Amino acid sequence: MKKLLLSGIAASLLAACASTPEPTKAPVENRTQAPATSTATNIKPVDLTPAQPAQVQGSGLAPHLDPANKLATERSVYFDYDQYVVKDKYRGTVEAHAKYLSDNRKLKIKIEGNADERGSREYNLALGQKRADAVKRSMQAVGVNESQIETISNGEEKPKATGSNEEAWAQNRRADIVYEGESK
Repeated sequence: MKKLLLSGIAASLLAACASTPEPTKAPVENRTQAPATSTATNIKPVDLTPAQPAQVQGSGLAPHLDPANKLATERSVYFDYDQYVVKDKYRGTVEAHAKYLSDNRKLKIKIEGNADERGSREYNLALGQKRADAVKRSMQAVGVNESQIETISNGEEKPKATGSNEEAWAQNRRADIVYEGESK
């Protein structure tokens, strides 16, 4: 019985060590030569390179939608820990959006206040609202009509960065400017 068992184990070990043959390689087709063209059609190649910022500017996009414009790219105001005062560093961003809104009275925005994960859920909702309201007051001081601005708080629910460290928390302590019709 033992001999039969040892023979079975030896046979299965040998079968496991057997090599499998390499698969046959498919033939490679050479496509470096230009294909033959018909004289009946005159097809021109299409330029698939992405548009450069200078080309996008003349596209007729509104400044807040134009990826080459700061109104489209600078939408967040960041805050210190447990604070809701707009820092001088972000006053230029707030004022640029405020001037744009003052010049375009039909446009509306939503300011979304956010907090990092520290603190209770209720506390972070209140802090996010204070941050959104601080940006709103700064814009109103420059002349934006109150009816153009809605504020909400996301609290800690929509983090920009994940992680439990100062770098992530700093990115999550913010208020985001979202123009009506855009989804964030």
